[in-house]
Amino acid sequence: MTDVPTKPLVPGNTLITASPEEGRELAITLARHSVHAIQRGLEVLTSGRAQYAHDPYGLIASSHVIAIEFATIAAANNYWRS
Repeated sequence: MTDVPTKPLVPGNTLITASPEEGRELAITLARHSVHAIQRGLEVLTSGRAQYAHDPYGLIASSHVIAIEFATIAAANNYWRS
C-alpha cells in the first residue's frame, strides 16, 4: 500500500494569512490534510471517492468542516473586527 505523502498539517506553522481569500484557501488545505492524516493509505483514500463524490450529504459535511476551519482562521486573523 502506498501512503499519502506526509505534509505539515498547518503549512508554515501559522494561521495568519494576508487576506480572507488566502484564509479560505488555507481552510481547504487544512481540511484536506486532516483527511489525508486520517486515511494514510492512498488506495483507501481514492477508492471511496466514487461513492462520496456524488453524495450530497457528504459534500455538505465536507463543506461544514471547511467552514469550521475558516472560522478558526478568521478568528486568528481578526477578520470580523468591529
